[in-house]
Amino acid sequence: MKYWAPVLLAVSLAALTARSEPLVVGRFSAGDLAGWQMREFEGETRYRIVELDGQRVLEADSVSSASSLYFEREIDLAATPVLEWRWRIDRTLGVSDERVKQGDDFAARVYVVAPGEGWFSLPIAISYVWARGARVGDAWPNPFTAKVTMFALDSGDRHAGAWRTHRRNVRADFKRLFGRDVDRLEGVAVMTDSDNSGRRARAWYGDIVFRPE
Repeated sequence: MKYWAPVLLAVSLAALTARSEPLVVGRFSAGDLAGWQMREFEGETRYRIVELDGQRVLEADSVSSASSLYFEREIDLAATPVLEWRWRIDRTLGVSDERVKQGDDFAARVYVVAPGEGWFSLPIAISYVWARGARVGDAWPNPFTAKVTMFALDSGDRHAGAWRTHRRNVRADFKRLFGRDVDRLEGVAVMTDSDNSGRRARAWYGDIVFRPE
């Protein structure tokens, strides 16, 4: 047995190393939008790679529009449950109530989408948002569908114009917000929209990475 011990140890270490590799789904700093597809809901938000603060990032410019960029891929949350990204906004939208349909506009959103339960059930999603009036940490049902829960990570204009970095344990968030142990995602999206308010919103997104816990 002692002769096999080093081999078994090497195999175990290799497996742990492979498991701990981060998964980059948004390689915006490399100017790479491969795999990201436009999904239009009301008009078209313009998404493009630009240089800002000496780095390439994804810019989103919405004028009374609502469309997202969606990256469809199965993501193993058992291996990489922690989502990390940074975003920056020009300013928040002047909506009076973000919890109703007329106010459901956000300068910056990041969606994580998980399969529904059963063959014909719709997916569920968490929408991390930069809110205007909601408190940081507030969560509420999307006014258009109960399949999406909104979660405010930034709020107001205090940090507008500055980069904000976030790390979320997505698996833990699904457990808390939906009461489900979600072990995989089927996609990720970014969205800047202003169709309900009829205003303009601009945001910038840095690389989007899934990491081990």
